[in-house]
Amino acid sequence: MLTTAAPKGIADLDPVVSDSLLALIALIAADPRDNKIDVGVGVFRDGEGRTPIPASVKEAERRLLDGQETKAYLGGWGDRGFTKALRPIVLGAHAGDERIAGVQTPGGCGALFLATKLLKLAKPDARVLVGTPTWPNHPPVIKGAGLEIVEYRHYDFATRMVDFAALREAASRAAPGDILLLHGCCHNPTGGDLSEAEWREVAAIARERQLTPLIDLAYQGFGRGFEEDGYGVQVMLDACDEVLVAQSCDKNFGVYRDRVGSFWLKTRDAAATANAMAHVLQIAREAWSMPPDHGAAAARIVLEDEHLRALWLDEVAAMRNRINQVRRRIADSDQRLGYIASEFGMFSMLPLTKAQVVALRDKHAIYMADSGRFNVVGFADRDIDRFCAAVIEAMDSVPAHG
Repeated sequence: MLTTAAPKGIADLDPVVSDSLLALIALIAADPRDNKIDVGVGVFRDGEGRTPIPASVKEAERRLLDGQETKAYLGGWGDRGFTKALRPIVLGAHAGDERIAGVQTPGGCGALFLATKLLKLAKPDARVLVGTPTWPNHPPVIKGAGLEIVEYRHYDFATRMVDFAALREAASRAAPGDILLLHGCCHNPTGGDLSEAEWREVAAIARERQLTPLIDLAYQGFGRGFEEDGYGVQVMLDACDEVLVAQSCDKNFGVYRDRVGSFWLKTRDAAATANAMAHVLQIAREAWSMPPDHGAAAARIVLEDEHLRALWLDEVAAMRNRINQVRRRIADSDQRLGYIASEFGMFSMLPLTKAQVVALRDKHAIYMADSGRFNVVGFADRDIDRFCAAVIEAMDSVPAHG
């Protein structure tokens, strides 16, 4: 029977629920005040409030421009020299393990995409244990792969500490084959990291329960140092036969818009890893075919050159020192903010309600996520005291949540 009803089309799609960060960016852009402070966007800013390209990367780009003779395809693996140079940084003592393979990706998001798609292919009924709060893009990527999410509490807002008991319980009750998503360091959005003892305990549970760790390593070098920030990856590789790591160079190389990352996989033996990586390359082929070259090529040049590598390590140390110095300065401004000094990385959660956040926005032109999540180095040195005073005023004016 023929019908005259028009088929549904693209024009009939439901509206997208706007990403809160994108909405915040629009609000900032529309604000005409010249004293705006933006601690919502997650980029490192120096004492002058700039997000500079590191000198080591700039020099590498000059060499790349002068020496690059072709832009022919590199293939799905991307720049193999990049992943080779990155192995000892990401894998540490496990860099020589033939059971571990890595591939270049478009940023950490690309690595997470490959990881979740591979996991769905290999174990379609597995669930992903996700501590809350987490990076806002974790749930969409996981759900987009068709995997089920099981939440547990990562952070206790009453004590301003990691709720390790909740992680222990969730991991202990997980089914064999389930996936344990963990932030490798510099937890986004809370700054609350696992201690080394907690990493060892959760690794032992993962081994006993036959769980698969998926570690998001987006800020290595920004917490305590490269080796220290990679501790969780090390203990999981020690403990488990199956480990996935989604790594980003966007932050520690300052190449945010160039989208530079890598995906790493360990299985029980080299042959199984090779077979799995063939699937990874097929997934990548269907998504982006091959990753963009420029940022990864620049990072490779930095890592392969002794002078540039040393310069880069010094530059990352300077960024890390600024992060920790600003944390201490904010913590010293009021005892209610003292916990901020004991956290790591670029992010923390202020003890503010949504109403208090809106008041900061309206009265002081200070912009952050409604949750109180803020970038601790989102401003210039000259704005720190004004920021702290405004936050203290907001905490005093409206009762904060527990």
